[in-house]
Amino acid sequence: MAGLARHPPFLRVFYLIGLLASLIPATSPAQPPETVAVGLIIDADSPVGRIASTTIPMALDDFYAAFPNASARVRLLQHDSGGDVVAAASAALQLMTTQGARAILGPQSSVESAFVADLATRAEVPVVSFSATSPSVSHSEARFFARAALSDAAQAEAIAALATYFGWRRVVPIYQDDDYGAAFVPFLVDALTAARAEVPYRCALPAGASRDAVAAAMYRLESEQTRAFVVHARTELAELVFAAAVEAGMMAEGYAWVITDGLTGLLGSFHPPQGVIGLAPHVPPTARLRGVRKRWAHRFMRQHQDADPAHAEMGCYALWAYDAAWAVASAAERLSTGDDLSSSLPGLVGGRSGPTDFSGLGKSMSGEKFLEAITSTTFEGLGGRFELLNGELPVPAFRIVNIMDNAKERGIGFWTHKAGLHRQLGRGRGGIASNSGLAPVIWPADSTVVPIGWVQPTSGRKLQVAMPAGRVDPGYRSIMHLDVDPATNRTVAGGFVIEVFEAAVRLLPYALPFEYVLVGSMRYDALIERVGKGEFDTAVADITITAERSKHVDFTLPYMSSGISMVVPVRDQRSKRAAWVFLKPLSYDLWLVSFAFLVFTGFVVWAVEHRSNEEFRGPPSYQIGTLLYFGFSTLVFAHRENLKSNLSRIVVVVWVFVVLILQSSYTASLTSMLTVPQLEPAIGDFTSLWRGTDKVGILNNSFMRAAMDKSGFPQSRLEPYQATQSFHEALLNGTIGAIVDETPYLRLFLTSYCDNFTKIAQSNKTGGFGFAFPKGSPYVADLSRAILNLTESDEMSLIERKWFGDADGCAAQGSQFTSERLSFDSFWGLFLITGATSLLCCALHLLIFVVANRRRIWASRVPWRNRLRIFLKLLDDRDLSSHTFRTNKDGGGSVADRSANDAGASPSPAVVRMEAGSPLSVSNHTYDMSDWSFGAPSPAPAAAAGENEIVELAGAGEAEEVAAAPNPDGSGDQSGTAHN
Repeated sequence: MAGLARHPPFLRVFYLIGLLASLIPATSPAQPPETVAVGLIIDADSPVGRIASTTIPMALDDFYAAFPNASARVRLLQHDSGGDVVAAASAALQLMTTQGARAILGPQSSVESAFVADLATRAEVPVVSFSATSPSVSHSEARFFARAALSDAAQAEAIAALATYFGWRRVVPIYQDDDYGAAFVPFLVDALTAARAEVPYRCALPAGASRDAVAAAMYRLESEQTRAFVVHARTELAELVFAAAVEAGMMAEGYAWVITDGLTGLLGSFHPPQGVIGLAPHVPPTARLRGVRKRWAHRFMRQHQDADPAHAEMGCYALWAYDAAWAVASAAERLSTGDDLSSSLPGLVGGRSGPTDFSGLGKSMSGEKFLEAITSTTFEGLGGRFELLNGELPVPAFRIVNIMDNAKERGIGFWTHKAGLHRQLGRGRGGIASNSGLAPVIWPADSTVVPIGWVQPTSGRKLQVAMPAGRVDPGYRSIMHLDVDPATNRTVAGGFVIEVFEAAVRLLPYALPFEYVLVGSMRYDALIERVGKGEFDTAVADITITAERSKHVDFTLPYMSSGISMVVPVRDQRSKRAAWVFLKPLSYDLWLVSFAFLVFTGFVVWAVEHRSNEEFRGPPSYQIGTLLYFGFSTLVFAHRENLKSNLSRIVVVVWVFVVLILQSSYTASLTSMLTVPQLEPAIGDFTSLWRGTDKVGILNNSFMRAAMDKSGFPQSRLEPYQATQSFHEALLNGTIGAIVDETPYLRLFLTSYCDNFTKIAQSNKTGGFGFAFPKGSPYVADLSRAILNLTESDEMSLIERKWFGDADGCAAQGSQFTSERLSFDSFWGLFLITGATSLLCCALHLLIFVVANRRRIWASRVPWRNRLRIFLKLLDDRDLSSHTFRTNKDGGGSVADRSANDAGASPSPAVVRMEAGSPLSVSNHTYDMSDWSFGAPSPAPAAAAGENEIVELAGAGEAEEVAAAPNPDGSGDQSGTAHN
């Protein structure tokens, strides 16, 4: 600073300015943003073109308002194709060659997009379409084509779900006959076919069809049967279709109309009648969307002042155009800077749910990288999540709307691929039960009744029903037959099969006109192949459902169950069983149970009477004989033993009642076996048939030969017959030993020949009889449901009884020649009663015994190991307290004295020895009987002596009992001494 003071003043100012300038950092001049030319090809006068001309510039303005520092700006180069393919192709060439367009938004129609996409793929310029929804053009066919809209094919399943929900079995598409409409119909037909609905005919209308041509087409549809229609056309043609439908009376009650999302998204420019159902992509409601819609409506009305303000609504095409322009601008910015725009602005104004997802791709602006940048861009757009998968915008859900007055829509539900139809989004399967299905619909003519989708047609093609025209044996006419009406010379079909088919057709939810077509005599396998090839609509006959036949056709549910069984002659078996016929009335189990209860009852009576009744005492062999004799003698009520106990009497009374019932049943069954013929099958089962050498009769031209051959049965033993009479004669003369066939045919045979033949239980089941239809026919499910309803009603039973008679007639007629053996199952209740009674009485007797002898059994001085022996000894001894061993009050004296007096001898001394002790006794007992009477208690010394003797026996072991013989004069041994 001191050096600066020596310079002149002007130099000092100059140096100061230079110093200040050196302190200011050097800055480069601001660079203008790079301009990216993007073409826009639309039909400016069309509804979609007018929407796009407002929406796309607005989307670019919103993008650069959100990203003010963007280094690349999209400049739109708009061309009007006027809806002409050549003009659109010319505009695309001009954009790519002379105007330097890096990408193209549009073209508007699918036909234009197909041409432009092919040119752009050659020039490697991305084409992003927001309105070309036809499946005819796709990213897989044109690599540089990306669809920022939903493909029409995505809504085919939703329409099929509506047809299933409302029960429409026939649906007719009315479509514009160009790439836009014709490419959608195959997807719709496939979806309806998978849903078991049929497309009987189609109504294709040219894009430039006149009002008269459309009216003529509508009148033709009105004369047909179907009343459910799907309209897929541009707005101009759709307006003519609905105007002609109103004139033809096709907007009346009973009609159903569905429009695709291409028409639902243009309700501001298109006015369908009330009662139409529409599909539209689901758009999540957000605050940002509400703000954009308000600004869009004002801008649209400023640019198109002739538009109706009430219908200036931002539909699906506007949302797709907005998001497509945003995606192109985002991709251009990424390629220009390689930066992530989310770092410069974390969110968008108006409530955007999240930042734009970018990844740097470098600063190169080649077509390949521009396409990659566009297809990899993901963000939350106005229409929901913007993400192109394989160049396509996926559909999360469709909104189902009901069109009301003035083209106002009313939401009635949603459809998703996973959950199907439901009222609330996000509450599909697994949600609340009330969420299933759709809200009520207002149909044409303000009707709330769901249209059934059909009426009786005034014209239309009839179902071709193939019927074999071969000769039918009189024995099988009940199944199916053909007769010629002599008055009209017409062939009339009849029989069980025909009546069931016609009854099932009457139960269908729609009219199904049909006519029988005679196909001549042929094997059913050949007929099935012709039906599978589409030569006939169905085959109605007694056709058995087999796995091999189901490879060619679809069968309905069987209207008659069937199985393989056999009919054999019956023979009288009485002569073979004469020797042992007495064993036949009862089954083996009943014989064994009866024997066991005879022994058991005898044992219970012996156990109760043994201690108090002399008739049940004695040596062991005598007692066993008495036990068995008493039990078996009750069979003929010949028992003579005098029972002393009330318990044993109860046991015998109950048992005798059981024996009475058994004896009566046995007598009746044996009488039947000896007097009634016992007819049994000559061949018992299939195993006996196979092991034997008898030949087997089968029905000619049936599948039984192949079935028997498959099971290994020798073909040399098979004899084919055609008539039931031939089978009957062959069985009688022994040519064949059995008939093997399906149960319906055997049932008819037994109806005519029931006396000498019987049917053996079937060995295995078959698929039954069913009606055959070509693969994928929608009538299979409907007729199967009708057959189920017919089977569950009384009508099927009436039809079956009409043609086959009473099903149990033959069985009832043959029941008089059979006699079933009596089994234990018929009498188990009786055995339960007598067994319980015997056990109860035996237990009660044992309880009384234990209580009476508890002091002797539980004596404290007796060791535990000897108490069982004491118990058995007491149980075997006489019950001296019983009245049977006491002196009568009026007789006087002891029992021994009374016996002596009865014998004419003088009374015995005061002390006598009992002669007949039990052989199971382990010692002798000496009792002083002089003072025993019914009026006085037993002397105490005798009881004391008895107790001492038991105690001594328990301590010393068993002692041999020796009985003293009486003196010849009747006097007893007075010593009372026991000899060991």
